[in-house]
Amino acid sequence: MMINYSGDFHSDVARVQELEAAGLDLVWVPEAYSFDSVSLMGYLAAKTDTIQIGAGILNTYSRTATCIAQTAAGLDYVSGGRFVLGLGASGPQVIEGFHGVPYEKPMARIRDYINICRMVWRRERVVYDGKAVQIPLPEGQGTGLGKPLKLINHPVRENIPIFWASLMGLSVTATARHADGWLPIFFDPEKFHTVWGDELKIGTAERDPALGQLQISAGGLVAIGDEFVGDAATRVLDTARPSVALYVGGMGARDKNFYNTICQKYGYVDEAIAIQDLYLSGKKEEAASMVPEEMLASTNLVGSAGHVKERLAAYKEAGVTHLSVTPVGNDPVKTIEQLRQLLD
Repeated sequence: MMINYSGDFHSDVARVQELEAAGLDLVWVPEAYSFDSVSLMGYLAAKTDTIQIGAGILNTYSRTATCIAQTAAGLDYVSGGRFVLGLGASGPQVIEGFHGVPYEKPMARIRDYINICRMVWRRERVVYDGKAVQIPLPEGQGTGLGKPLKLINHPVRENIPIFWASLMGLSVTATARHADGWLPIFFDPEKFHTVWGDELKIGTAERDPALGQLQISAGGLVAIGDEFVGDAATRVLDTARPSVALYVGGMGARDKNFYNTICQKYGYVDEAIAIQDLYLSGKKEEAASMVPEEMLASTNLVGSAGHVKERLAAYKEAGVTHLSVTPVGNDPVKTIEQLRQLLD
């Protein structure tokens, strides 16, 4: 489950504790440009016992590669080996506008960060000459006094799982090749191949067998029962419209919005264009109304127990290993318990 980066974190922690007891396996903690997620993940580690704690995500610009490696090793230590590192590039609006760092070579940068993290966790001296990151600083930069160092502590694990939140093209290929897991968005288990199929095949063919199968985290809203059929299901799915419209319509520039591109690749070309036009014109509610019903139904788990069970089979068939869920309703514990029963 992903918690809300702008909500009441103390309330979120109490809910995570309840859901941990009900069988929730992993909680993703986002950051964006809200409170830093590292503080919150450390707090969660102290307040929980078994649940995995994932960074969802740390961007690869506001912290150095070795800083992220240190942070991951530290969180893995305080949680007793329960940490999952999610990495992503964010976007120029946040990186340049909030952090004041040039948004350069995002794909190469993440690949370099993955390699450096694994070096640090193996306690190797960090000597790295990548396309985006060089450690120590090359000759002619800085004071010239830098020296290769290795992590002082012995990490709990030298193979902390790394998930890459990639969206398009070569980044998805690189994810399938280099990362332990993938964090896609708007994942339709029947149609995802139309968006990412070729890239995943190329990356998988070049993947080191030692990494094992690419793990995939995907899912959506969850509401299970006969009371969530027909118009009731539509009402639940409609609650996802503002979020989808925000991404498809308002993220990135008009001519460079990867979320909009994903929507179009799914076949919703006219709808994607209309959503963006309306959203950028300030007509957010109208933009939300244009989100295709089929897209909402295909990327969430809302309906009778039988229907949800069929959708779970589709996710499994698509290779999803981590079902990421947002329980709907007044009793999220019951929803998680129902979901686990359907998965057994």
